[in-house]
Amino acid sequence: MADRTVLLIGDDAEVRDAVRAACERAGAALSAAATLGDGLRALSATRHDATVLLASAVDEDGAVIRRIAAAPNAGTLVLVARTPSLRLAIEAPRLGAAELLTVPLDVDRLAALLSPAPPAGDVVPLPRLTAGSGDELVGSSPALIEAFQTVGRVAASDATVLVTGESGTGKELVARALHAASGRAGGAFVAVNCAAIPEDLLESELFGHERGAFTGAVARKVGRFERANGGTLFLDEIGDMSLVLQAKILRALQEREIERLGGEERIRLNVRVVAATHRDLPSLIASGDFREDLFYRLAVVRLHLPALRERPGDVRALALHYAARFAGEHGRELRGIADAAMRSLEAHAWPGNVRELRNVLERAVLLAPGDVLQVEHLQLGPAAAPVKAAEGGAESLPGYSKGMTMAQVEALHIGQVLRQVDGHFGRAAEILDMHRNTVSRKAIEYGVIPG
Repeated sequence: MADRTVLLIGDDAEVRDAVRAACERAGAALSAAATLGDGLRALSATRHDATVLLASAVDEDGAVIRRIAAAPNAGTLVLVARTPSLRLAIEAPRLGAAELLTVPLDVDRLAALLSPAPPAGDVVPLPRLTAGSGDELVGSSPALIEAFQTVGRVAASDATVLVTGESGTGKELVARALHAASGRAGGAFVAVNCAAIPEDLLESELFGHERGAFTGAVARKVGRFERANGGTLFLDEIGDMSLVLQAKILRALQEREIERLGGEERIRLNVRVVAATHRDLPSLIASGDFREDLFYRLAVVRLHLPALRERPGDVRALALHYAARFAGEHGRELRGIADAAMRSLEAHAWPGNVRELRNVLERAVLLAPGDVLQVEHLQLGPAAAPVKAAEGGAESLPGYSKGMTMAQVEALHIGQVLRQVDGHFGRAAEILDMHRNTVSRKAIEYGVIPG
């Protein structure tokens, strides 16, 4: 005889058969109550491990659902509806339901909800976070510890720092840590993603403009450099900036002053600059796409953040940190991460690095019905394999010749990738390891947008 019992409230033969099948898989005995009154009497008399409630039995009445969810004998509450309303979908978790399922029922999903929680020994408990431990660099790998030490040694200075690493490794977190540990912590931290702002607007965004400087300049605008005076300016994706703007950034760093567009007043700067990029700047210098003098001006201190796949031992600490953080932020009573789920996290390739892991954990915390994150809550799919522009290297690209310039090769490559992904700039950006706006700008510049 099964040790666990499940109560079904509502009269629906199809649902009853599906719940019975789920109970068999979960090792639970099923008792059924055709009406709400019968169900309430059953709950008052007997302890159940879970209650499956048909929404039609209560006509989506929030007060009744909340009453059943709070009943000491109800156990886990699962709502079932044939055609759930948007209101019910929104209200279900607030009313205390662990899950809202639709008919026809997913028997495997329901069986997982009705199954007992894993024993404590199979759960990795969450840490207790201290106040202020939100978005931060977490880990103990040698490469990350070296980065921590570099931050500690240079934070108090005004030295310009260049942070390199793949997208999602936490470059902005380093910039914020440098700012917070410096004498400029009381000043502004101003971040600008150089790849996300269109080229024709970026100069105004950085340096500001005077009224009438160009069509549409109806008022004076204070730029990011000026707004960061007394604090720190974070120039993200500096490698995607045009040569023209690179020259103006170099001049601002050398002379420690700027002029707004359309203005003549020289504005003195008291700004610490931290720059970041996922691009290989020495390669860009070799191809003529990045100024060597600007590189050396930015790279007074160089700090590289390793990809998450290069520090797999940190995945556990990061997962626990973010699970605890998001459980607190979203008001979820979360006990820990199942050992099987943790092994799944540690085996994942993490092409999106820490940012991807962070998003996976936040989604899991929001969607998990119980107090332990399981494998199915992570929704980890296999990482998409990179699309190759052509097998055998550049020599096999149609139209390629060894006498081509780097710009011509880049145009050829971008064009072929865009054709392979049917002109989808987001997918092309992933393959090319560029920001989406950069791919779009270069496609327009080279005239390679698929027709």
